[in-house]
Amino acid sequence: MRILRAGLFTVAMIGLVHSAQAGVELVVNGGFTQTSLATSNSKMTTTDVTGWSTTGYNFVFFDATSATSAIGALSLWGNNGFINSPDGGNFIGADGAYQVGAITQTINGLTVGQSYALSFDWGGAQQNGFTGVTTEQWAVSLGGQTDYTPILTDPSHGFTGWTTTTFDFVATNASEVLSFLAIGTPDGEPPFSLLDGVSLQAVPEPSSWIFLVGVALLATIGFGRRGGLRLRSAVASGSESIV
Repeated sequence: MRILRAGLFTVAMIGLVHSAQAGVELVVNGGFTQTSLATSNSKMTTTDVTGWSTTGYNFVFFDATSATSAIGALSLWGNNGFINSPDGGNFIGADGAYQVGAITQTINGLTVGQSYALSFDWGGAQQNGFTGVTTEQWAVSLGGQTDYTPILTDPSHGFTGWTTTTFDFVATNASEVLSFLAIGTPDGEPPFSLLDGVSLQAVPEPSSWIFLVGVALLATIGFGRRGGLRLRSAVASGSESIV
């Protein structure tokens, strides 16, 4: 029984460690679900999606097949089995070779010198009605720091599938601009970089979680030591039952 209690306490403390590492979500509407586009997919403007702005040929997709643009209906090929993102619901499709412009959000409440983990779901696809191999990529920035996803090669009429990527950034100001810029080739065979599930959280200092793990281990050792003392005392007194 005492060993079971010690084990349960350790599990609880480990849960506390994980909670401490989780941090506070800093991105507003990272799943792009809060939008004024109530009934149809559409080309994204600076007021369409809560928390986000854009200057490029970027679209909010309500599903995997269609969006409405300034030039009419727009959809994506899906010959490789197009599916919605792991985050579910809406996602962004950004043309990386035509009227390219970033999708941005100002992140507030940063601590200068603190490391932050940025994670997101992304993939590549081609606009329906066009033919040819395309490539897709994201340039991701927080303030003056920029990182790049790998370049995906998408077969004609294809879909690359979704992947999750995490980048680490260090804050240099209390407020910085988070930016996603689509990069694609070739022009004229629209390559679309896809985006969803954007999350930014502080990375805990190693000392904080090491301390919590240490507390859990010491507490477990304490449980075991007290149990051992009671066991020896019971044996010495001739007791037949130990709880």
